[in-house]
Amino acid sequence: MDTMETQSQTATAIQTAAQQHNEPTWLIHKRLAALAQMPDLPMPRVQRFNYRDWAMMPDTLAWRQSAPELAATAESDCQIVQVGQTTVRVNLPESLQEQGVILTDIFTAAREYPDLVQAAFMTKAIQANENRLASYHTAYLNAGVFLYVPDNVVITDPVDVQLVQDNTQDQPLVSHVLAVAGRNAEFSINQHLTTVGDQTNLANCLLEVVAHANSHVTIAALDELGPQTLAYVERRAYADDNAVVNWAVGFMNEGDTIGNFDTELNGNGAQADAKVIAITDHDQRMGVNTKITNRGKHTNGNILQRGVILEQSELVYNGIGDIIHGAAGSEAEQENRLLMMSSEAHGNANPILLIDENDVMAGHAASVGQVDEQQLYYLMSRGLERETAERLVIRGFLGAVLSAIPAKAVRQQLIAIIERKLENGR
Repeated sequence: MDTMETQSQTATAIQTAAQQHNEPTWLIHKRLAALAQMPDLPMPRVQRFNYRDWAMMPDTLAWRQSAPELAATAESDCQIVQVGQTTVRVNLPESLQEQGVILTDIFTAAREYPDLVQAAFMTKAIQANENRLASYHTAYLNAGVFLYVPDNVVITDPVDVQLVQDNTQDQPLVSHVLAVAGRNAEFSINQHLTTVGDQTNLANCLLEVVAHANSHVTIAALDELGPQTLAYVERRAYADDNAVVNWAVGFMNEGDTIGNFDTELNGNGAQADAKVIAITDHDQRMGVNTKITNRGKHTNGNILQRGVILEQSELVYNGIGDIIHGAAGSEAEQENRLLMMSSEAHGNANPILLIDENDVMAGHAASVGQVDEQQLYYLMSRGLERETAERLVIRGFLGAVLSAIPAKAVRQQLIAIIERKLENGR
């Protein structure tokens, strides 16, 4: 069977599955266009990290229900919980519904709010033709969440989104969380990715934020996918005039992982702050791109990444500040630091500045090193055992990011996971 015939059969299978799912015509067309262009697109580039032999694109689109009881570990006050493709809970307060806030699964939103979804889905922060995995994501999408906050609406409590990958079944999770902030809107999202079951599966998860003028969006994300999950996690944002998008991300996955973040500061005066923590252990491999692109004038982007590498694992951080020609008066700062806890660990911290404008301020810092023996000696001289002293040094090393996480509950969860990984990685 030749390639064209195979692709035609795949397109027919995707179209049939989407029609059985009662998807709108515009979404089906978007799927098929993404599938057609996929072979000609490059894979996302993660500098100094080779993942080309990873099986990142299983060609399966099917609809399967997951047992609601698999969400037993989900926090009771989560606004929305999904297990695999199954939405277990939606709990949006009536006061927010009355203000026009929408929270639902991505497919219900595509049918009931097509104008809102179609204008934002894979059009501004990221497009399906950007790379092969983005195109795959669009073609094989099988789960997701839609959040819309209208103009001038301020949500004081975080919107908790819990996504549980169902590894009790042989089924990839291709999930898209789309959050749209109207003008002057303000809200925060707590996203938690977890896994239940021990099947080997792919997780291709994308969180997309469209922040209109003068809006303020904060995302605290905690990724805790299991050891049998091969993960591609992409988080993207588009910020209009004077919009602010802040990120605090904890990469605590147990399996091999690629993270790809980019905030597009498209409007004048837009701002973004990205803080990332990662810990790798055993023989795990993780590569992370964190990028802020300054397009508008007087935009400001800051990146702070810190990671701890245990045992024989590998962690690569690429911090990318990209100031486009015309973005006069903009600022781009970044800091990338790795702490290696084993002589067999491998780490790279790569600061990258791409500057095509004169009237800007930009700077970077990077380091890769082991625990400071003088710090350990000082702590141990006060009666602490070496393991306890190392943990305190690591907690201090990660503190700059931990303290920036706005949600106390997320911060406490992350600290507990860090302690567990440090214990398991000894």
